[in-house]
Amino acid sequence: MSKLKFILSGGGTGGHIYPAVAIANELKARFPEAEFLFVGAKDKMEMQKVPQAGYPIKGLWIAGLQRRLTFDNALFPIKLLSSLLKSRQIIKQFQPDVVIGTGGFASGPLLQMANSAGIPTVIQEQNSFPGITNKLLSKKANAICVAYENLERFFPKEKLHFTGNPVRQDLMEVASKKEEAIQIYLKSIVISKVY
Repeated sequence: MSKLKFILSGGGTGGHIYPAVAIANELKARFPEAEFLFVGAKDKMEMQKVPQAGYPIKGLWIAGLQRRLTFDNALFPIKLLSSLLKSRQIIKQFQPDVVIGTGGFASGPLLQMANSAGIPTVIQEQNSFPGITNKLLSKKANAICVAYENLERFFPKEKLHFTGNPVRQDLMEVASKKEEAIQIYLKSIVISKVY
């Protein structure tokens, strides 16, 4: 069997980035030979956080729509077209087996192009009220993993899988951090008494 290839996309906030990293870490534990690539928005938080987690990332020139009339909104159609073309190029070069989106505007063009290319897509929705990108992508997604029940009002019921939210392992390993936490706590008490 050839090694599996996964592309993960999501970003703009930690609420989209960290679940994607947690998913990649779990997939890496299950499929050690797999290849991973992240796709995010240029100049956003994911461009630093994902490499810090040990994964390569490519950036798209994309941004969300503002709720008021701005110059950035006027550029949105150009950014979207650019991101769709770049996403198609990334998919063609990397040839993923599955594309996973965790939300945020960066995942929109990538999952759209993966769907167009017939590549299976999975959406992971962390919230009880989904964002616009995931709602739009849900129609063509193969599976939608959710953390809350009763999301069939937003997503096709037959695609829903109640999985909960992915959590990074470093958040689960608290025993090794106990002494450091106590020292930080004691230091903060001393500082607060001084002031």
